[in-house]
Formats: sequence, structure tokens, C-alpha cells
Amino acid sequence: MVTGTAEQWNRGVFLAIRTLMHFIAAFTFWYAIYYDFTFVRFPHAVTGYVQFGGKFKFLTFLDAIIQASYFTLCLLNDIFGTNEVSPRKSSSLRQLKDYVFGAFAWPLALNVGVSFWTLMAIDRELVLPKALDAYFPTWLNHVMHTNIVIFIVLELFTTFRQYPSRKSALTGLSIFMLAYLVWIHIIKHYAGVWVYPVLNVLEFGQRIVFFIVILLFCLGLYFVGEFLNNKIWASELRQIKSKRNK
Repeated sequence: MVTGTAEQWNRGVFLAIRTLMHFIAAFTFWYAIYYDFTFVRFPHAVTGYVQFGGKFKFLTFLDAIIQASYFTLCLLNDIFGTNEVSPRKSSSLRQLKDYVFGAFAWPLALNVGVSFWTLMAIDRELVLPKALDAYFPTWLNHVMHTNIVIFIVLELFTTFRQYPSRKSALTGLSIFMLAYLVWIHIIKHYAGVWVYPVLNVLEFGQRIVFFIVILLFCLGLYFVGEFLNNKIWASELRQIKSKRNK
């Protein structure tokens, strides 16, 4: 009886902490989106920034919206749904949450975080010119490019999910990434500038290779997430498989 009570207490504390994490993540990303959209302004005379497309031309901003939406789904599922390994009936909310994680939240968070900090290490002028420091706060930079990775990795380890089918997830992710590539070319056509400075130093052929590498890298991150999820939650997934085979 005492052991059972202790286990229930520990589980209750864990669930409360996880729910709190989802709330903090959702609040942090929504506030960052609000702050960026409302207060961050890049004067063209100083930075060469073009207003066409607004904040929505940056993958970082789009990803922040995805992360905020995903952790809001997590919070709603904590309150109104279930995170049980094998519930009697999987709700649409739970299914949507699991799909968004595998198809968008995980690969895009890692793509944005790894790509950004890699380019920053090579030459920050290729991705976030120093001239922007006066207008883009350091805390906001870390929320957009560091916290996204921290929170999504914590989510991978603390919440069980059934990964979506490869076909549906890769289709959704591919459509999103290809649509974004089309979008930045539309911006280039009408505004006359590339969204990211790194594209200015690449020749036509190099840009094609760059786009292909980024696309393949993002798609590859789906498989990384699927592999890690299957390893971390192996016993739970076996439990579900065994139940289905009965």
C-alpha cells in the first residue's frame, strides 16, 4: 500500500511537471512571436531589410508558430485528452499532436537550430548580421534558435507518442519545405533580395545544391526522430503491438 501510494505520488508529480513544461513552452513561444511581430523592426537604411513578406519570410518565425501550436496541443491534450500508452480510444487531439510532432515540430526545430548555429559558427554575417544585434534581442534569438531544440528534445523523452506513418509525415514535411522554397523565390522575385545573406554568396548551381541539402537534411531528421522515439519508448511500443496481436 505504501509503495503504491509512493508510486502514485511520483507519477502525479511527474505529470504535473510535464504539464508545466508544456505550458512554459507554449507561453514562451507565443510571447516570442508576439514580441518579434510587434516590437522588432529592422530599418532598411541600416540593415538592408526588405518589408515584403514581413516576419513570415523567415523559417525561424514560421517554426516558432509551429512550436507554439504544438505545445499548445500538448497542453490541451494534458487537460482534455490522454497520454496513456494504450488508451481505449485515441482521440483526434492525441492523433493530431503525435502527427505534428513527427512531421513538423521535431524535424523543423532541429533543422532551424542546427542550421542556424552551424552558419553562425562559420560566419554569422551569412545568417544574422551583426548590424541586427541592436534590433533583435539576444534573449529572443535564443528562444527562436536554442529553446526550440531544448524543449522538443525534452518532449521526446518525457511524452510517449506513436509516430505517424512515414508516408503521411514525409508528405506533409516535403510539402511544407517545398512551399517555403517557392515562397523565398517569390520574395526574391518581387523584393529583389534573398531572405538569407548566405544565398547572396552562392552561385546558381551552389544554391541548388544548398536547397537540396537542406531539404534532405530536414527529411533525414524525421528518421532520426522516429529512430529515437522507437528506442526510448521500445517497451511501450511492444506493449501496444502485443495487445493488437491478441
